[in-house]
Amino acid sequence: MPASTESLIAEVPAFAAHARTATLLRPSEGTPGVRESSVGGPLLWPADEPWPVCRAPHAVQVSEKLTDEEREIWQRIDRAMKERARLNPSGVYEVTKEEALIQQQIMAGASALDMIAWERTRWVQDTSGPGVPMVPVLQLYARDVPSALPWPDGVDVLQMLWCPTEHSDPPGQPHYWGPMVTLRYRSSSEVEAVLDPPRPDRADRGYLPRPCVLDPVEVTDLPDREDLPAGLHAEGERWAEARGAEYHRTLACRPGWKAGGWPSWHLTDLIPIDCTCGTRMQLFLTVDSSDDGPDVCVGRYGELRAFTCPTDPTHPIRLNIQ
Repeated sequence: MPASTESLIAEVPAFAAHARTATLLRPSEGTPGVRESSVGGPLLWPADEPWPVCRAPHAVQVSEKLTDEEREIWQRIDRAMKERARLNPSGVYEVTKEEALIQQQIMAGASALDMIAWERTRWVQDTSGPGVPMVPVLQLYARDVPSALPWPDGVDVLQMLWCPTEHSDPPGQPHYWGPMVTLRYRSSSEVEAVLDPPRPDRADRGYLPRPCVLDPVEVTDLPDREDLPAGLHAEGERWAEARGAEYHRTLACRPGWKAGGWPSWHLTDLIPIDCTCGTRMQLFLTVDSSDDGPDVCVGRYGELRAFTCPTDPTHPIRLNIQ
């Protein structure tokens, strides 16, 4: 019998207190309608309700030409570095502390240097323009995700949209770089005419999901080491290994597009995500990078996670990318 979360809990009951229901959304390219759950598909958006527009500052790249003197100095340092490497083949390409300081002064806080065009590139905050229309990312009907998410009385549709441009530490999202996100609940029975949404005049390609239909499946998700009592995680790893499986990402912190469940902290140690009210927030939605299906890329090909307050879901969401 293959290893499963349910069999682990049956044999090690201590895991039961830490289990959460999650729905793996499993998107695949298709042509969803407005009255279907989807990724990147059309939203059941009332024709008389304004479409959301992001007016937060957007992070944009600007290029600056190096002066002739700066280019010559950089080339001289580059030649000196290559000469040192030629004389010491077993060594590595290195710059001296003095050279590194000069390069730092030339870069002047820029993030990259194009040594063909001899332009340095930096990110700046752009507040110009009327704002950027948000784009549909996810629509979920309660019938497809009945248990993994809280459903307030009278609603049966959850919609996730984001601004398809970069944002650096936007309001309410410290230590965050990525698209701004908004969530909307609504009742499908109250929507008749549907709005044809505006298209953004600028967008990062990785933030424009291809339309996908969903094949949701409900699973039991467990946490990783940081959210378990001492020793229990090791017991779960031993149990999974004895059955030819891995605890992480097979039984715990399930990967992919997901509603509910537990987040993985595979790039960092645990980062507590706290609400403005002080309550520890819980994972709500996970957006996963991939080349197929939605063809979305967040962070360095990672996961964007939205967290909500378990005490009061009307409190502002928090975003995190791993």
